[in-house]
Amino acid sequence: MSAAGAATGNKQVRFGLAGLGRIGTSHLEAMSQVQGATLAAIIEPRAAVGSAVSEQKQVPCFADYAHPELPKLVDAVVICTPPNLHHGIVKHFLERGIHVLCEKPLTLTSHDAEELAALASAKGLVLMMASKFRYVDDIIKAKAIMEAGILGRIVLFENTFCGKVMMKDRWNANKAVSGGGVLIDNGTHSVDVARYLLGPIQEIQAQNGLAAQALDVEDTVRVQFRTRAGVMGMIDLSWSINKDSDVYVNVYGSEGTLLIGWAGSRYRQDGNAKWVPFGTGYDKTVALRRQLENFVACLSGKEAPLITPQDALASVKAIEAAYASAGKNHWQAVGV
Repeated sequence: MSAAGAATGNKQVRFGLAGLGRIGTSHLEAMSQVQGATLAAIIEPRAAVGSAVSEQKQVPCFADYAHPELPKLVDAVVICTPPNLHHGIVKHFLERGIHVLCEKPLTLTSHDAEELAALASAKGLVLMMASKFRYVDDIIKAKAIMEAGILGRIVLFENTFCGKVMMKDRWNANKAVSGGGVLIDNGTHSVDVARYLLGPIQEIQAQNGLAAQALDVEDTVRVQFRTRAGVMGMIDLSWSINKDSDVYVNVYGSEGTLLIGWAGSRYRQDGNAKWVPFGTGYDKTVALRRQLENFVACLSGKEAPLITPQDALASVKAIEAAYASAGKNHWQAVGV
């Protein structure tokens, strides 16, 4: 039996963590709170960073993900490297029977995402794209409220992920590494949240805003979309402006309105002046912990993945279509 196969019958899943940047250290913190998960190895090419965490966590650190000892030590890996490396690293571990949780975006192209989804299926392995907002309590409750018909028929959806962040010296603004700018970076979360709440996106259009940071990639984008069910949506993304609001998702239905906020959420039915509060707001560590808990439970067959490889592929396709439409002033069909 492979290490990955053995893991599903054990209490502890041995994890490797690839990449100790901002999101990697957040995953590291979340993993320490997950019963059934244990850190077994670190993959980090920066010697000083890797050595420090290796000493703190008392686990070996490898500079190269292809080191032959790694598959003997881990049952699953969490990949937190820059996006241009995702396809190669995910493929490497899947081919060796290791389950994979990969940070968003899964890949830079839909062709590569399709290859990985097919490989995971053929190997009988769990492959998940990390999409932390699906594990936010407020978003899960919002989906239940919407599906219960409390808002009537959903007509319009708005999402805003805007905040001033200087990106000049960060890999996220290096197209060769990231695949683009704010559209692929934050927009991947946006289209996944929209799909989760509303269903498949049928067509999409993106328009780049004025470049405020003199980057080689877009720093402000407005995205419009229509779902298969006919819901209209708008997404505002920016590294260069602030939208002074405590709400990041607005949902408008024929019989009510729902607002998802950073510190809590609420809805109100038409004809009722009172807002009904729900949820406790956004907590990144909690969301990452719940994501890891779902991933671990999937390995033992106790739960189904909240984010399937097909969801990851649909997200990649939506962003791919958005880039194809940018600057052309036309709608782009999403290939789903």
